[in-house]
Amino acid sequence: MDHAPRFLRLVDDAKKQVREVGIPEVKARVERGERFHLIDVREDHEWTAGRIRGARHIGRGILERDIEREIPDTGAEIVLYCGGGFRSALAAESLQKMGYTNAVSLAGGWRGWKAAGGPTEQG
Repeated sequence: MDHAPRFLRLVDDAKKQVREVGIPEVKARVERGERFHLIDVREDHEWTAGRIRGARHIGRGILERDIEREIPDTGAEIVLYCGGGFRSALAAESLQKMGYTNAVSLAGGWRGWKAAGGPTEQG
């Protein structure tokens, strides 16, 4: 995907502030049935087309508005993902600013997850 230079600089700055987690680690946790918040921050149409099995949808546009109601515990483990790991890095940075101390971004996002054969669902 061809992203605008200013957007890429914004993402690069965010990635310096947040922890990224690899697909193999999250995939293993999902397969073991571990409990953590897996949040898809993509647009509604992306979510409907397919998602990581067990994820919840809180779109990037409403994340900051709804997160306290959805996940009131600011110490909760939260793994955010998007299409490729850019929007989720911005989302993780935003949650950190709101006091969430354990919000991370899934490096590679949905596209990387699918390429790695991670469990998915549709609908």
